[in-house]
Amino acid sequence: MSLPPPVSVSPLIKFARWTMLSAGILYGVSRQSSLEKKEEKLRVIRAQKKAIKDAKLAEEKKRANEGLLISFSVNEPD
Repeated sequence: MSLPPPVSVSPLIKFARWTMLSAGILYGVSRQSSLEKKEEKLRVIRAQKKAIKDAKLAEEKKRANEGLLISFSVNEPD
Protein backbone atom coordinates (compact mmCIF):
# COMPACT_ATOMS: atom_id res chain seq x y z
CA MET A 1 0.00 0.00 0.00
CA SER A 2 1.54 3.29 -1.05
CA LEU A 3 0.73 6.70 0.30
CA PRO A 4 -0.41 9.52 -1.94
CA PRO A 5 2.08 12.34 -2.52
CA PRO A 6 2.00 15.05 0.16
CA VAL A 7 -0.14 18.10 -0.45
CA SER A 8 1.80 21.32 -0.77
CA VAL A 9 1.04 23.80 1.99
CA SER A 10 0.09 27.34 1.10
CA PRO A 11 2.83 29.93 1.70
CA LEU A 12 0.30 31.97 3.68
CA ILE A 13 -0.27 29.05 6.07
CA LYS A 14 3.49 28.48 6.38
CA PHE A 15 3.99 32.16 7.15
CA ALA A 16 1.19 32.13 9.72
CA ARG A 17 2.64 29.04 11.44
CA TRP A 18 6.14 30.50 11.68
CA THR A 19 4.75 33.85 12.81
CA MET A 20 2.71 32.22 15.60
CA LEU A 21 5.67 30.10 16.64
CA SER A 22 7.94 33.16 16.80
CA ALA A 23 5.31 35.18 18.66
CA GLY A 24 4.89 32.36 21.19
CA ILE A 25 8.61 32.13 21.79
CA LEU A 26 8.94 35.89 22.23
CA TYR A 27 5.94 35.94 24.60
CA GLY A 28 7.46 33.10 26.62
CA VAL A 29 10.79 34.87 26.93
CA SER A 30 9.21 38.16 28.01
CA ARG A 31 6.87 36.39 30.45
CA GLN A 32 9.74 34.42 31.98
CA SER A 33 11.75 37.62 32.38
CA SER A 34 8.90 39.45 34.13
CA LEU A 35 8.22 36.50 36.44
CA GLU A 36 11.90 36.26 37.35
CA LYS A 37 11.94 39.96 38.28
CA LYS A 38 8.86 39.53 40.48
CA GLU A 39 10.30 36.44 42.12
CA GLU A 40 13.58 38.21 42.86
CA LYS A 41 11.69 40.99 44.62
CA LEU A 42 9.77 38.39 46.63
CA ARG A 43 13.01 36.61 47.56
CA VAL A 44 14.43 39.85 48.94
CA ILE A 45 11.27 40.51 50.95
CA ARG A 46 11.22 36.93 52.27
CA ALA A 47 14.89 37.19 53.29
CA GLN A 48 14.21 40.41 55.18
CA LYS A 49 11.18 38.90 56.93
CA LYS A 50 13.16 35.77 57.78
CA ALA A 51 15.94 37.84 59.34
CA ILE A 52 13.40 39.72 61.46
CA LYS A 53 11.63 36.50 62.44
CA ASP A 54 14.92 34.80 63.36
CA ALA A 55 15.93 37.76 65.51
CA LYS A 56 12.58 37.67 67.32
CA LEU A 57 12.84 33.93 67.89
CA ALA A 58 16.37 34.30 69.23
CA GLU A 59 15.22 37.03 71.60
CA GLU A 60 12.26 34.93 72.79
CA LYS A 61 14.54 31.94 73.29
CA LYS A 62 16.97 34.09 75.26
CA ARG A 63 14.17 35.41 77.45
CA ALA A 64 12.79 31.92 77.98
CA ASN A 65 16.22 30.63 78.99
CA GLU A 66 16.73 33.56 81.38
CA GLY A 67 13.31 32.92 82.92
CA LEU A 68 14.13 29.25 83.26
CA LEU A 69 17.43 30.01 84.96
CA ILE A 70 15.76 32.43 87.34
CA SER A 71 13.08 29.88 88.24
CA PHE A 72 15.73 27.23 88.90
CA SER A 73 17.75 29.54 91.11
CA VAL A 74 14.63 30.53 93.08
CA ASN A 75 13.48 26.92 93.57
CA GLU A 76 16.86 25.51 94.63
CA PRO A 77 16.95 24.51 98.29
CA ASP A 78 19.83 25.95 100.32
